[in-house]
Amino acid sequence: MNLSHPYRLTFACLLLLLTASVSRGAEPAPEPVAELTLSDAMILGVVEGVTEFLPISSTGHLIIANKFLGLESEKQLTNAKGELLWYKKVSPKYPTGVPLTLKVAADTYTVVIQVGAIAAVAFIYWEQLLSMFVGLFGRSSSGVRLFRNVMLAFFPIAVVGLLLHDWVDQHIFSIGAVIWALVFGAMLMLWAERWRKANSGIGYSRNSPADLSVGNAASIGLFQCLALWPGTSRSMVTMVGGYLAGLQPVKAAEFSFLVGLPTLAGAAVYKGWKSGPAMIEVFGWGNVLLGTLVAAITAAIAVKFLVKFLTSHGLAVFAYYRLVLAAVLVVVFYVI
Repeated sequence: MNLSHPYRLTFACLLLLLTASVSRGAEPAPEPVAELTLSDAMILGVVEGVTEFLPISSTGHLIIANKFLGLESEKQLTNAKGELLWYKKVSPKYPTGVPLTLKVAADTYTVVIQVGAIAAVAFIYWEQLLSMFVGLFGRSSSGVRLFRNVMLAFFPIAVVGLLLHDWVDQHIFSIGAVIWALVFGAMLMLWAERWRKANSGIGYSRNSPADLSVGNAASIGLFQCLALWPGTSRSMVTMVGGYLAGLQPVKAAEFSFLVGLPTLAGAAVYKGWKSGPAMIEVFGWGNVLLGTLVAAITAAIAVKFLVKFLTSHGLAVFAYYRLVLAAVLVVVFYVI
């Protein structure tokens, strides 16, 4: 796809959203019980799209955005009749029930609009996706190897993510956790850049994602598990893993984008299945679709920027950005 014609992506995303709207039939959209303004939806869409594939942590930025937009209230919501709303109704599993809050809806929103970022990467890397598809039918040896490597890198996060998802949600979604992860990620990136440059003259950086060994692909998947800690950045740890497996920065980013497709799709489907109805009850459909569209367009721009930038500069600049952001957060949330 040639992104010098961005209207193609915009049109495709609009068509996708229109199809989703029509599929709901004539049933009227639920009346939202809490206000997510047009600007809130667009801001969250931009933050998701810009940060999802840059090595700076989309989850961390979205936690910060939710806090500044006032979407972290844990007060139980009520409907138009003043009746209390429940995320999980009283049951043997939940003896006291789980209240439906603005925070529950906003946390779900920031995961579900990842669908837009997924669509952007699928449009940009459609040739690689097609190669993997035909490879499954024996028509592309490199395609089937690429599919194998993507699945090997996806499998660890799928297993560990399912096991730890609820624990992560309950215990480490916080500004403090994001700050520590931003600093750790910056140090890891600076070390990886030094390692890459030190090894560039001894046969390093000759591989493509399809050429990775089974062990290297699985190792990148284990690196990806670090991203369960909010603020770490899934794209960052997979790119660092790609460095250590012998990929050039651009190829490491490409593999990170492709591994992100099943990873993000799995997270969006799981979160949507678990909390999607509650999110729609709180916000309604309109701004959810808007945030997804904005995320798709901005993610496409961010991916093209990152690929061009990495060709000349590597990851170091993003490491310094993470350190500056961590310092700003310390001042804003713990000093002022």
